[in-house]
Amino acid sequence: MPVIAPMPSPRAARVATQREGADETMAVGTTVDHLTETYRAHYRSLLGLAALLLDDTASCEDVVQEAFIRVHSARNRVRDPEKTLAYLRQTVVNLSRSALRRRILGLKLLSKPMPDMASAEEGAYDQLERDALIKAMRGLQRRQREVLVLRYFADMTEAQVAEVLGISLGSVKAYGSRGIAALRVAMEATS
Repeated sequence: MPVIAPMPSPRAARVATQREGADETMAVGTTVDHLTETYRAHYRSLLGLAALLLDDTASCEDVVQEAFIRVHSARNRVRDPEKTLAYLRQTVVNLSRSALRRRILGLKLLSKPMPDMASAEEGAYDQLERDALIKAMRGLQRRQREVLVLRYFADMTEAQVAEVLGISLGSVKAYGSRGIAALRVAMEATS
């Protein structure tokens, strides 16, 4: 794999020459050819290592390739060419851990569906029933409608309804009973 590098500036060439003169014993690092050979020779074993940590082949391949890219860009830090494979392995392990952390975080952030979520069809059917009930309620006498709304929608007791409307408890029971009977007839007519 040939690597295309930009032309160094004259200043960078001078700085590099000064460094080389100051410390010629410093190791150059792993060469591109050695890194490429190591990668080719150990690609399958690196892929197997990633497969032990991750669950799908595509992620394993991505991790191994990303490991090569990272070690390639930091190859000057690998002083001993014999340790190139160790650097690649450690990078594969670290990238696999990062991939797993991202997955776990993604799963935590996913919204959990509501357990009793109605389907679209059920929602439409409920809306039709609600519309029919409202239409039937509008057809009731005013007192019957008031008693049923307070009793069943506001969840008040019969005594509370009587107090709010200023009528007797018996009247609440009578209006409620007649209102329910009238609703039943109206709802059966729409079905």
